[in-house]
Amino acid sequence: MFDQLEEINSRPKPFEFYTVRELWTDEYTSKQMLAFHLNGEIDVSSRKFSFIDRSVNWIVSEFDIHEGKSVADFGCGPGLYTQRLAKTNAAITGIDFSKNSIEYAGNKARDEKLNINYVNQNYLEFNSDHKYDLIIMIFCDFCALSPAQRKALLEKFKLLLKPDGSILLDVSSIHAFDQKVESAIYEFNPSNGFWSPEKYYCFLNTFKYDDVKVTLDKYTIIEENRTRQIFNWLQYYDKESIASEFAASGLKIEKFLANVAGDEFDPEGSEFAIIAKCN
Repeated sequence: MFDQLEEINSRPKPFEFYTVRELWTDEYTSKQMLAFHLNGEIDVSSRKFSFIDRSVNWIVSEFDIHEGKSVADFGCGPGLYTQRLAKTNAAITGIDFSKNSIEYAGNKARDEKLNINYVNQNYLEFNSDHKYDLIIMIFCDFCALSPAQRKALLEKFKLLLKPDGSILLDVSSIHAFDQKVESAIYEFNPSNGFWSPEKYYCFLNTFKYDDVKVTLDKYTIIEENRTRQIFNWLQYYDKESIASEFAASGLKIEKFLANVAGDEFDPEGSEFAIIAKCN
């Protein structure tokens, strides 16, 4: 037991483990995530619907989205942005790892007679001959990727953009990193918890990596017949660090904003958004 507790509380190297597949393709937990997506009153998995409505209105205006334009949403979930953007008659593509989310999005699009191309795939593996006027990646998904994954993704974005195309994404801020604290939490769930319909014990260890501005929420879920771990990494940025990362892939940040609804940049905010183009 002592050795097991030692392992549970051990600190891995930054981005040493990647468990996105386990989180988004597990039948039970992906349904839990979908339920969070569809609860428009909370900021879990997706933002509140009131914010999404405001965000889409700004995106349509800022990037002049209309028939003839094309938009790709990386990590589209159940289509909360794609459905709204498709009402402009632009060509919309949504890519997401979760089968449950993509099936929901596809059914919703058919019900509302919206022409949206949904792709059930890890967006790190997505390729297309199509070029886009706008690529969006929202809810700080970019921050969950390792440095190598982020570099590969930015290079992919560059290939997928039209000559004057734009990238819109948001990231967690250094200010938010400074507010985080390391902790170790234990909980018992008798049934129907987030991680399993069966009884389980969950250990949550939060680690900070000050030298690289990264945090990890490490979940160890112990059920009667299996033990698994989920690693949720998050990279934090200031203006200089995100600009440097984009520049290394031949992309230039043109504007810093408070969020993807176009509000003015706030240096004390927990996140910020950027608009970038090819150099």
